[in-house]
Amino acid sequence: MTNKKKIWIGIGALIVVVAIVLVTVQQSRKGVVQVQTGKVTKADIASSVTASGEVKPKTFANIGANAFGRITKLYVKEGDRVKAGDLLARLENVQPEADVAATRAQLDSSQTDLVAAQAGYRTSVADVDRAKADEERTRFDYVRAQELYKAQLIPKSDYDTKKSSYDSAAASLEQSKAKINQMKAQSDSASGRIRQMQATLRRANDVLSKTEYRAPFSGVITNLPVREGETVVVGIQNSQGSTLMTLADMSVITTEVKVDETDIVNVKLGQLAEVTIDAVPKKKFKGIVTEIGNNALLRSTGVSTSQTTGGSQEAKDFKVVITLQDPPENLRPGLSSTAKITTATRQAVLSIPIQALTIRQKGDLDTKKDKNKTVQAASPEMAKAAKEEIQGVFVLRDKKVEFVPVETGITGTTEIEVVKGLTDGAEIVTGSYKVLRTLKNGASVKIDNTAPQKEEEKS
Repeated sequence: MTNKKKIWIGIGALIVVVAIVLVTVQQSRKGVVQVQTGKVTKADIASSVTASGEVKPKTFANIGANAFGRITKLYVKEGDRVKAGDLLARLENVQPEADVAATRAQLDSSQTDLVAAQAGYRTSVADVDRAKADEERTRFDYVRAQELYKAQLIPKSDYDTKKSSYDSAAASLEQSKAKINQMKAQSDSASGRIRQMQATLRRANDVLSKTEYRAPFSGVITNLPVREGETVVVGIQNSQGSTLMTLADMSVITTEVKVDETDIVNVKLGQLAEVTIDAVPKKKFKGIVTEIGNNALLRSTGVSTSQTTGGSQEAKDFKVVITLQDPPENLRPGLSSTAKITTATRQAVLSIPIQALTIRQKGDLDTKKDKNKTVQAASPEMAKAAKEEIQGVFVLRDKKVEFVPVETGITGTTEIEVVKGLTDGAEIVTGSYKVLRTLKNGASVKIDNTAPQKEEEKS
Protein backbone atom coordinates (compact mmCIF):
# COMPACT_ATOMS: atom_id res chain seq x y z
CA MET A 1 0.00 0.00 0.00
CA THR A 2 1.40 3.27 -1.09
CA ASN A 3 1.72 6.27 1.22
CA LYS A 4 -0.81 8.19 -0.84
CA LYS A 5 -3.44 5.52 -0.32
CA LYS A 6 -2.76 5.47 3.41
CA ILE A 7 -3.28 9.25 3.61
CA TRP A 8 -6.64 9.01 1.89
CA ILE A 9 -7.72 6.17 4.16
CA GLY A 10 -6.76 8.27 7.23
CA ILE A 11 -8.66 11.29 5.92
CA GLY A 12 -11.73 9.13 5.29
CA ALA A 13 -11.57 7.68 8.81
CA LEU A 14 -11.29 11.21 10.32
CA ILE A 15 -14.33 12.36 8.36
CA VAL A 16 -16.33 9.40 9.64
CA VAL A 17 -15.31 10.14 13.24
CA VAL A 18 -16.23 13.84 12.90
CA ALA A 19 -19.57 12.93 11.36
CA ILE A 20 -20.31 10.53 14.22
CA VAL A 21 -19.42 13.22 16.78
CA LEU A 22 -21.60 15.80 15.05
CA VAL A 23 -24.55 13.44 14.87
CA THR A 24 -24.11 12.53 18.55
CA VAL A 25 -24.00 16.21 19.60
CA GLN A 26 -27.02 17.03 17.45
CA GLN A 27 -29.01 14.16 18.94
CA SER A 28 -28.03 15.19 22.46
CA ARG A 29 -29.18 18.78 21.79
CA LYS A 30 -32.66 17.78 20.69
CA GLY A 31 -35.20 19.21 23.15
CA VAL A 32 -32.66 21.57 24.80
CA VAL A 33 -33.92 25.13 25.19
CA GLN A 34 -31.58 28.10 25.37
CA VAL A 35 -32.50 30.39 28.28
CA GLN A 36 -31.23 33.33 30.25
CA THR A 37 -31.04 33.07 34.03
CA GLY A 38 -30.68 35.20 37.10
CA LYS A 39 -30.45 34.87 40.87
CA VAL A 40 -33.05 35.46 43.55
CA THR A 41 -31.59 38.32 45.56
CA LYS A 42 -32.49 40.60 48.43
CA ALA A 43 -33.18 44.19 47.47
CA ASP A 44 -35.07 47.32 48.44
CA ILE A 45 -38.29 47.66 46.44
CA ALA A 46 -40.56 50.65 46.08
CA SER A 47 -44.00 50.36 44.49
CA SER A 48 -45.25 53.46 42.69
CA VAL A 49 -48.15 54.88 40.70
CA THR A 50 -47.54 57.28 37.83
CA ALA A 51 -50.10 59.84 36.70
CA SER A 52 -50.15 63.04 34.70
CA GLY A 53 -51.91 66.34 35.27
CA GLU A 54 -51.17 70.04 35.63
CA VAL A 55 -49.79 72.56 38.10
CA LYS A 56 -52.36 74.45 40.18
CA PRO A 57 -52.15 76.79 43.16
CA LYS A 58 -53.72 75.38 46.31
CA THR A 59 -55.80 78.54 46.75
CA PHE A 60 -57.21 80.44 43.78
CA ALA A 61 -60.40 82.32 43.01
CA ASN A 62 -62.19 83.20 39.80
CA ILE A 63 -63.47 86.69 40.58
CA GLY A 64 -66.83 86.87 38.82
CA ALA A 65 -69.12 89.77 38.09
CA ASN A 66 -71.59 90.62 40.88
CA ALA A 67 -73.49 93.19 38.84
CA PHE A 68 -74.29 94.14 35.27
CA GLY A 69 -72.32 97.13 34.05
CA ARG A 70 -69.45 98.61 32.10
CA ILE A 71 -65.87 98.39 33.36
CA THR A 72 -64.66 101.93 33.93
CA LYS A 73 -61.27 101.14 35.49
CA LEU A 74 -58.90 98.18 35.80
CA TYR A 75 -56.25 98.70 38.45
CA VAL A 76 -54.20 95.54 37.70
CA LYS A 77 -52.77 93.64 34.80
CA GLU A 78 -51.97 89.98 34.35
CA GLY A 79 -48.97 88.91 36.45
CA ASP A 80 -49.35 91.67 39.07
CA ARG A 81 -48.99 90.78 42.73
CA VAL A 82 -51.69 92.21 44.99
CA LYS A 83 -52.43 92.23 48.70
CA ALA A 84 -55.70 91.37 50.40
CA GLY A 85 -58.10 94.32 50.14
CA ASP A 86 -56.40 95.99 47.16
CA LEU A 87 -58.79 97.53 44.61
CA LEU A 88 -58.79 95.47 41.42
CA ALA A 89 -61.53 96.90 39.21
CA ARG A 90 -64.48 99.30 39.19
CA LEU A 91 -67.75 99.26 37.24
CA GLU A 92 -69.96 102.18 36.25
CA ASN A 93 -71.66 103.34 39.49
CA VAL A 94 -73.71 106.48 38.74
CA GLN A 95 -77.09 104.99 39.59
CA PRO A 96 -75.95 103.08 42.71
CA GLU A 97 -74.28 106.24 44.05
CA ALA A 98 -77.47 108.24 43.41
CA ASP A 99 -79.54 105.62 45.23
CA VAL A 100 -77.18 105.78 48.21
CA ALA A 101 -77.38 109.61 48.32
CA ALA A 102 -81.19 109.63 48.07
CA THR A 103 -81.58 106.98 50.76
CA ARG A 104 -79.15 108.80 53.04
CA ALA A 105 -81.16 112.03 52.61
CA GLN A 106 -84.37 110.21 53.51
CA LEU A 107 -82.63 108.74 56.53
CA ASP A 108 -81.53 112.20 57.66
CA SER A 109 -85.10 113.46 57.26
CA SER A 110 -86.44 110.58 59.30
CA GLN A 111 -83.89 111.22 62.02
CA THR A 112 -85.04 114.89 62.13
CA ASP A 113 -88.66 113.74 62.48
CA LEU A 114 -87.60 111.48 65.32
CA VAL A 115 -85.89 114.34 67.12
CA ALA A 116 -89.03 116.48 66.74
CA ALA A 117 -91.25 113.65 67.95
CA GLN A 118 -89.04 113.03 70.94
CA ALA A 119 -89.11 116.78 71.80
CA GLY A 120 -92.90 116.79 71.50
CA TYR A 121 -93.06 113.76 73.75
CA ARG A 122 -90.96 115.48 76.40
CA THR A 123 -93.21 118.59 76.09
CA SER A 124 -96.27 116.40 76.55
CA VAL A 125 -94.76 114.86 79.64
CA ALA A 126 -94.20 118.35 81.04
CA ASP A 127 -97.81 119.32 80.15
CA VAL A 128 -99.07 116.26 82.00
CA ASP A 129 -97.09 117.22 85.08
CA ARG A 130 -98.48 120.79 84.90
CA ALA A 131 -102.02 119.53 84.33
CA LYS A 132 -101.70 117.21 87.33
CA ALA A 133 -100.63 120.13 89.51
CA ASP A 134 -103.57 122.28 88.29
CA GLU A 135 -105.98 119.41 88.76
CA GLU A 136 -104.76 118.81 92.30
CA ARG A 137 -104.95 122.53 93.21
CA THR A 138 -108.45 123.00 91.81
CA ARG A 139 -109.59 119.79 93.47
CA PHE A 140 -108.51 121.16 96.88
CA ASP A 141 -110.29 124.44 96.14
CA TYR A 142 -113.41 122.57 95.09
CA VAL A 143 -113.38 120.42 98.26
CA ARG A 144 -113.08 123.53 100.47
CA ALA A 145 -115.79 125.28 98.50
CA GLN A 146 -118.09 122.29 99.09
CA GLU A 147 -117.53 122.52 102.83
CA LEU A 148 -118.01 126.30 102.90
CA TYR A 149 -121.13 126.07 100.74
CA LYS A 150 -122.64 123.47 103.02
CA ALA A 151 -121.95 125.77 105.94
CA GLN A 152 -123.60 128.58 103.92
CA LEU A 153 -120.44 130.64 104.26
CA ILE A 154 -120.08 131.33 100.51
CA PRO A 155 -122.60 131.97 97.85
CA LYS A 156 -123.54 129.31 95.31
CA SER A 157 -121.84 131.28 92.53
CA ASP A 158 -118.45 130.88 94.22
CA TYR A 159 -119.12 127.21 94.68
CA ASP A 160 -120.00 126.82 90.99
CA THR A 161 -116.87 128.68 89.98
CA LYS A 162 -114.61 126.31 92.00
CA LYS A 163 -116.42 123.29 90.58
CA SER A 164 -115.99 124.52 87.02
CA SER A 165 -112.30 125.19 87.59
CA TYR A 166 -111.83 121.65 88.90
CA ASP A 167 -113.70 120.05 86.00
CA SER A 168 -111.64 122.09 83.52
CA ALA A 169 -108.36 121.06 85.18
CA ALA A 170 -109.37 117.37 85.14
CA ALA A 171 -110.25 117.60 81.44
CA SER A 172 -106.92 119.29 80.69
CA LEU A 173 -105.12 116.44 82.49
CA GLU A 174 -106.86 113.79 80.37
CA GLN A 175 -106.07 115.78 77.22
CA SER A 176 -102.38 115.99 78.20
CA LYS A 177 -102.32 112.23 78.82
CA ALA A 178 -103.82 111.59 75.40
CA LYS A 179 -101.31 113.92 73.79
CA ILE A 180 -98.38 112.14 75.42
CA ASN A 181 -99.61 108.87 73.91
CA GLN A 182 -99.85 110.59 70.55
CA MET A 183 -96.30 111.91 70.81
CA LYS A 184 -95.04 108.48 71.82
CA ALA A 185 -96.71 106.93 68.77
CA GLN A 186 -95.14 109.57 66.51
CA SER A 187 -91.74 108.86 68.06
CA ASP A 188 -92.14 105.12 67.51
CA SER A 189 -93.24 105.71 63.92
CA ALA A 190 -90.18 107.92 63.29
CA SER A 191 -87.94 105.20 64.79
CA GLY A 192 -89.53 102.62 62.47
CA ARG A 193 -88.96 104.82 59.42
CA ILE A 194 -85.34 105.26 60.48
CA ARG A 195 -84.86 101.47 60.70
CA GLN A 196 -86.48 101.10 57.29
CA MET A 197 -84.23 103.76 55.78
CA GLN A 198 -81.18 102.18 57.40
CA ALA A 199 -82.06 98.83 55.80
CA THR A 200 -82.63 100.53 52.44
CA LEU A 201 -79.29 102.33 52.83
CA ARG A 202 -77.51 99.03 53.56
CA ARG A 203 -79.02 97.56 50.42
CA ALA A 204 -78.00 100.59 48.35
CA ASN A 205 -74.49 100.46 49.78
CA ASP A 206 -74.31 96.74 48.96
CA VAL A 207 -75.31 97.42 45.35
CA LEU A 208 -72.72 100.20 45.21
CA SER A 209 -70.01 97.97 46.74
CA LYS A 210 -70.59 95.40 43.98
CA THR A 211 -69.30 97.91 41.48
CA GLU A 212 -65.88 97.69 43.15
CA TYR A 213 -63.80 94.49 43.26
CA ARG A 214 -61.10 93.98 45.88
CA ALA A 215 -58.61 91.16 46.38
CA PRO A 216 -59.99 88.54 48.83
CA PHE A 217 -56.44 87.42 49.63
CA SER A 218 -52.86 88.17 48.65
CA GLY A 219 -51.68 86.58 45.42
CA VAL A 220 -50.94 86.94 41.71
CA ILE A 221 -53.35 87.87 38.89
CA THR A 222 -52.99 84.79 36.68
CA ASN A 223 -55.78 85.52 34.21
CA LEU A 224 -57.37 88.79 33.04
CA PRO A 225 -59.77 88.13 30.13
CA VAL A 226 -61.55 91.53 30.19
CA ARG A 227 -60.59 95.10 29.26
CA GLU A 228 -61.74 98.57 30.25
CA GLY A 229 -64.92 99.62 28.48
CA GLU A 230 -66.32 96.10 28.21
CA THR A 231 -69.67 95.19 29.76
CA VAL A 232 -69.81 92.37 32.26
CA VAL A 233 -72.79 90.19 33.11
CA VAL A 234 -73.76 88.34 36.27
CA GLY A 235 -75.11 84.87 36.95
CA ILE A 236 -73.92 83.08 33.80
CA GLN A 237 -71.21 80.55 34.66
CA ASN A 238 -68.28 80.23 32.24
CA SER A 239 -69.84 82.88 30.00
CA GLN A 240 -67.68 85.50 28.35
CA GLY A 241 -67.76 88.61 30.52
CA SER A 242 -68.89 86.82 33.68
CA THR A 243 -65.34 86.28 34.97
CA LEU A 244 -63.25 89.39 35.50
CA MET A 245 -59.98 87.78 36.55
CA THR A 246 -58.34 84.87 38.37
CA LEU A 247 -56.37 85.48 41.57
CA ALA A 248 -54.01 82.74 42.76
CA ASP A 249 -52.05 82.37 45.98
CA MET A 250 -48.75 81.06 44.60
CA SER A 251 -47.21 80.50 48.04
CA VAL A 252 -48.51 76.92 48.06
CA ILE A 253 -48.23 75.10 44.72
CA THR A 254 -49.87 71.76 43.96
CA THR A 255 -50.11 69.46 41.01
CA GLU A 256 -53.49 67.90 40.29
CA VAL A 257 -53.14 64.53 38.55
CA LYS A 258 -55.62 61.88 37.43
CA VAL A 259 -54.92 58.37 38.72
CA ASP A 260 -56.37 55.33 36.99
CA GLU A 261 -59.16 53.55 38.86
CA THR A 262 -57.06 50.37 39.10
CA ASP A 263 -54.30 52.22 40.99
CA ILE A 264 -56.28 54.59 43.22
CA VAL A 265 -56.79 51.93 45.91
CA ASN A 266 -53.05 52.01 46.60
CA VAL A 267 -52.84 55.81 46.98
CA LYS A 268 -53.08 57.19 50.52
CA LEU A 269 -52.85 60.62 52.11
CA GLY A 270 -49.33 61.53 53.20
CA GLN A 271 -47.53 59.37 50.61
CA LEU A 272 -44.42 60.86 49.06
CA ALA A 273 -44.29 61.73 45.39
CA GLU A 274 -41.75 62.80 42.81
CA VAL A 275 -43.02 65.39 40.32
CA THR A 276 -41.56 66.35 36.97
CA ILE A 277 -42.75 69.43 35.07
CA ASP A 278 -42.42 69.65 31.30
CA ALA A 279 -41.49 73.34 31.47
CA VAL A 280 -38.66 72.62 33.94
CA PRO A 281 -36.76 69.71 32.34
CA LYS A 282 -34.12 67.61 34.09
CA LYS A 283 -35.44 68.57 37.52
CA LYS A 284 -37.55 66.62 39.98
CA PHE A 285 -39.64 68.11 42.77
CA LYS A 286 -40.59 66.44 46.01
CA GLY A 287 -44.22 66.42 47.06
CA ILE A 288 -46.77 64.81 49.34
CA VAL A 289 -50.31 63.58 48.66
CA THR A 290 -52.71 66.01 50.40
CA GLU A 291 -56.06 65.27 48.74
CA ILE A 292 -57.73 62.27 47.10
CA GLY A 293 -61.00 62.61 45.20
CA ASN A 294 -63.93 60.41 46.16
CA ASN A 295 -65.83 60.60 42.87
CA ALA A 296 -64.62 58.99 39.67
CA LEU A 297 -64.11 61.20 36.61
CA LEU A 298 -65.00 60.02 33.12
CA ARG A 299 -61.79 60.00 31.13
CA SER A 300 -63.39 61.33 27.93
CA THR A 301 -65.15 64.34 29.48
CA GLY A 302 -63.62 64.82 32.95
CA VAL A 303 -67.13 65.03 34.43
CA SER A 304 -67.79 63.34 37.77
CA THR A 305 -69.84 60.14 37.59
CA SER A 306 -72.15 61.61 40.25
CA GLN A 307 -73.18 64.26 37.70
CA THR A 308 -74.13 61.77 35.00
CA THR A 309 -77.59 60.24 34.78
CA GLY A 310 -76.65 57.02 33.00
CA GLY A 311 -74.04 54.35 33.52
CA SER A 312 -70.82 54.25 31.55
CA GLN A 313 -68.34 51.48 30.87
CA GLU A 314 -65.52 53.79 29.79
CA ALA A 315 -62.30 54.14 31.77
CA LYS A 316 -62.38 56.35 34.84
CA ASP A 317 -59.83 58.36 36.80
CA PHE A 318 -59.66 59.86 40.28
CA LYS A 319 -58.30 63.29 41.16
CA VAL A 320 -55.22 63.32 43.40
CA VAL A 321 -53.66 66.56 44.66
CA ILE A 322 -49.95 66.64 45.49
CA THR A 323 -48.47 69.62 47.36
CA LEU A 324 -44.99 70.52 46.13
CA GLN A 325 -42.15 71.19 48.54
CA ASP A 326 -39.95 74.22 47.78
CA PRO A 327 -41.43 75.00 44.33
CA PRO A 328 -39.58 77.56 42.18
CA GLU A 329 -41.08 81.02 41.78
CA ASN A 330 -41.32 80.73 37.99
CA LEU A 331 -44.05 78.06 38.04
CA ARG A 332 -47.31 79.01 36.39
CA PRO A 333 -50.77 77.45 36.73
CA GLY A 334 -51.60 75.02 33.96
CA LEU A 335 -48.08 73.67 33.34
CA SER A 336 -48.13 69.98 32.43
CA SER A 337 -46.72 67.68 35.10
CA THR A 338 -46.18 64.01 35.84
CA ALA A 339 -46.20 62.57 39.35
CA LYS A 340 -44.67 59.32 40.55
CA ILE A 341 -46.35 58.45 43.86
CA THR A 342 -44.56 55.95 46.12
CA THR A 343 -47.35 53.72 47.43
CA ALA A 344 -45.25 51.14 49.35
CA THR A 345 -41.63 50.32 50.21
CA ARG A 346 -39.89 47.14 51.35
CA GLN A 347 -36.36 46.87 52.71
CA ALA A 348 -34.06 43.87 51.99
CA VAL A 349 -36.77 41.50 50.69
CA LEU A 350 -36.45 38.59 48.26
CA SER A 351 -36.99 39.88 44.76
CA ILE A 352 -36.94 38.63 41.19
CA PRO A 353 -37.12 40.40 37.81
CA ILE A 354 -40.73 41.05 36.81
CA GLN A 355 -40.26 39.31 33.47
CA ALA A 356 -39.36 36.05 35.26
CA LEU A 357 -42.90 35.71 36.61
CA THR A 358 -45.15 33.63 34.37
CA ILE A 359 -48.53 31.91 34.42
CA ARG A 360 -49.29 28.22 33.83
CA GLN A 361 -52.43 26.15 34.02
CA LYS A 362 -52.43 23.51 36.71
CA GLY A 363 -53.04 20.76 34.16
CA ASP A 364 -49.90 21.75 32.21
CA LEU A 365 -47.75 21.08 35.28
CA ASP A 366 -48.90 17.47 35.79
CA THR A 367 -46.81 14.47 34.71
CA LYS A 368 -47.67 12.54 31.60
CA LYS A 369 -49.36 9.89 33.66
CA ASP A 370 -51.42 12.46 35.50
CA LYS A 371 -52.30 14.14 32.21
CA ASN A 372 -53.67 10.89 30.87
CA LYS A 373 -55.76 10.49 34.00
CA THR A 374 -57.02 14.03 33.60
CA VAL A 375 -57.90 13.44 29.97
CA GLN A 376 -59.65 10.17 30.78
CA ALA A 377 -61.52 11.69 33.74
CA ALA A 378 -65.07 12.69 32.97
CA SER A 379 -65.52 14.86 36.06
CA PRO A 380 -66.19 18.54 35.15
CA GLU A 381 -64.70 19.55 38.49
CA MET A 382 -61.38 17.92 37.62
CA ALA A 383 -61.38 19.54 34.19
CA LYS A 384 -62.06 22.93 35.76
CA ALA A 385 -59.29 22.37 38.32
CA ALA A 386 -56.87 21.50 35.50
CA LYS A 387 -57.49 24.93 33.92
CA GLU A 388 -56.73 26.79 37.16
CA GLU A 389 -53.97 29.36 36.56
CA ILE A 390 -50.94 29.47 38.85
CA GLN A 391 -48.24 32.13 38.91
CA GLY A 392 -44.69 31.10 39.44
CA VAL A 393 -41.15 30.94 38.06
CA PHE A 394 -38.96 28.31 36.47
CA VAL A 395 -36.12 27.25 38.79
CA LEU A 396 -32.97 25.71 37.28
CA ARG A 397 -32.11 22.28 38.75
CA ASP A 398 -29.65 19.81 37.15
CA LYS A 399 -29.84 21.51 33.75
CA LYS A 400 -33.60 21.20 33.80
CA VAL A 401 -36.29 23.64 34.83
CA GLU A 402 -38.98 23.12 37.42
CA PHE A 403 -42.04 25.36 37.74
CA VAL A 404 -42.33 26.65 41.30
CA PRO A 405 -45.49 28.52 42.41
CA VAL A 406 -44.73 31.74 44.25
CA GLU A 407 -46.63 34.36 46.24
CA THR A 408 -45.71 37.94 45.42
CA GLY A 409 -45.91 41.26 47.24
CA ILE A 410 -45.38 44.78 45.94
CA THR A 411 -44.13 45.53 42.44
CA GLY A 412 -41.25 47.90 41.79
CA THR A 413 -39.99 49.37 38.55
CA THR A 414 -38.16 46.24 37.38
CA GLU A 415 -38.39 43.93 40.41
CA ILE A 416 -41.21 42.21 42.25
CA GLU A 417 -41.24 41.03 45.86
CA VAL A 418 -41.42 37.29 46.55
CA VAL A 419 -43.29 36.48 49.74
CA LYS A 420 -43.29 32.70 49.50
CA GLY A 421 -41.92 29.95 47.27
CA LEU A 422 -38.24 30.84 46.68
CA THR A 423 -35.02 31.07 48.67
CA ASP A 424 -32.19 33.56 48.45
CA GLY A 425 -29.65 32.65 45.75
CA ALA A 426 -31.88 30.31 43.74
CA GLU A 427 -31.23 30.42 39.98
CA ILE A 428 -34.32 31.14 37.90
CA VAL A 429 -35.13 31.59 34.23
CA THR A 430 -35.48 35.26 33.34
CA GLY A 431 -35.78 35.13 29.56
CA SER A 432 -36.31 35.36 26.86
CA TYR A 433 -39.96 36.40 26.74
CA LYS A 434 -40.59 34.07 23.79
CA VAL A 435 -39.03 31.15 25.64
CA LEU A 436 -40.95 31.79 28.86
CA ARG A 437 -44.25 31.73 27.00
CA THR A 438 -43.68 28.18 25.75
CA LEU A 439 -41.22 26.68 28.26
CA LYS A 440 -42.41 23.34 29.62
CA ASN A 441 -42.04 22.05 33.16
CA GLY A 442 -39.04 19.66 33.30
CA ALA A 443 -37.53 20.79 29.99
CA SER A 444 -33.77 20.56 29.48
CA VAL A 445 -32.14 23.96 29.07
CA LYS A 446 -28.89 25.55 28.10
CA ILE A 447 -27.80 28.79 29.76
CA ASP A 448 -26.70 31.67 27.56
CA ASN A 449 -26.42 34.98 29.39
CA THR A 450 -24.09 36.64 26.88
CA ALA A 451 -26.64 38.25 24.54
CA PRO A 452 -28.66 41.24 25.84
CA GLN A 453 -32.22 40.25 26.60
CA LYS A 454 -33.79 43.16 24.71
CA GLU A 455 -32.02 42.21 21.50
CA GLU A 456 -33.18 38.61 21.87
CA GLU A 457 -36.77 39.65 22.44
CA LYS A 458 -36.71 41.82 19.31
CA SER A 459 -35.37 38.99 17.18
